[in-house]
Amino acid sequence: GVTGMAVDELSGDALLEAARRETGPDDFGDPRFREPMRRLFEALNGEARLNDAGRAYFAERIGNVLVTRLRAEDWFRRHPEILEEEIAAPLAIVGLPRTGTTMMHRTIASDHRMYAPLWYEVRNPAPLPGTDFSAGIDPRIAVAEAEVRALLETSPDLASIHPMDARGPDEDIMLLEQSFFSTVPESFAHLPQFGLWLEQQDQRPGYRYLKRLLQFLQWQKKQRGLQAERWVLKAPHHIHFPAVLFETFPDVKVLQTHRDPLQLMPSYGSMMYALIHPLSDAADKVAIARHWCDKWATGMTATLRFRDAGHDDRYLDMWYEDTVSSPLDEIQRLYDFVGVDLTAEARAEMARWRDMNRREARPTHQYTLEEYGFTEEGLKNTFREYRERYILSRRPG
Repeated sequence: GVTGMAVDELSGDALLEAARRETGPDDFGDPRFREPMRRLFEALNGEARLNDAGRAYFAERIGNVLVTRLRAEDWFRRHPEILEEEIAAPLAIVGLPRTGTTMMHRTIASDHRMYAPLWYEVRNPAPLPGTDFSAGIDPRIAVAEAEVRALLETSPDLASIHPMDARGPDEDIMLLEQSFFSTVPESFAHLPQFGLWLEQQDQRPGYRYLKRLLQFLQWQKKQRGLQAERWVLKAPHHIHFPAVLFETFPDVKVLQTHRDPLQLMPSYGSMMYALIHPLSDAADKVAIARHWCDKWATGMTATLRFRDAGHDDRYLDMWYEDTVSSPLDEIQRLYDFVGVDLTAEARAEMARWRDMNRREARPTHQYTLEEYGFTEEGLKNTFREYRERYILSRRPG
């Protein structure tokens, strides 16, 4: 592998070569990942100001993506039926981060009729050597559990901010990471110029690859004997590119969760800072929080415009306060919207799951706005249109 090397500069060519050596095959699939990858390396070597730990982290993580791409293409070649899997009428949960998307996603995923992407699957979409589906042997689970432990050791604050579970449902943005069309690198390094460049690119290659990987995961789940009716996906990321989401999954339905951004942005800034500062000697709380606040505001505007352009009926709105106070009523609304019967069995599965996972009902850490360079007035301005439409005028309850 490519781990453990002390590197002054990250090299894409070296990582591509190492991935080929590790796996054997040399087909990386759709070549459109190469330009965002090249730009990412420039940014990691330049604006990110990584320390040794940061360079080692990205060498490992990007090396892992490249190895996974080689393995995935090899599976597609040997099992062409994978790409005949149909991703029928998925449900996508979107909204600003910290609005209850995780809680809602995990609750619905406890219904066995729903496929959900699990953390260990999105981090390693291709099975590792030694996998035996029929015997239930999957080495990815141990790898993922070790990774979650390491993340929590590096950033202990994370546990109270975002529940992490190697076997639990997680965000499909990690499938977008496999094509380099995701904001995952920006969560571990401050990359404002790269982030702006990436936002302006055509996102279709990333979403097309996401769909391929969902077909791959669906095929794998069936090998393990799982049979569900539809996917429940969740990634705040999708608020940025609604048109591409709908083009890629023409029958998608979207649940959008709402909560006042004034309560969210300092908490989100603190989470990004917790992830970035161990990997850089120049992590700046205020700059990181500003970058992400602007990014979420841009994304929210994209979704507002898309909904206004005649797509509103594909969205169901839900407020964080309601999901906390009456979760099963809200899930009933969602199932009605999607056209799925909320059976007594599904309700029991969900109630059992929620009893086991009360932690998200705890108040999140409180951070001061000032610590992250925000003012109440500034945030009200940044999110004015969104707040007028969904927070101030439509108080839930």
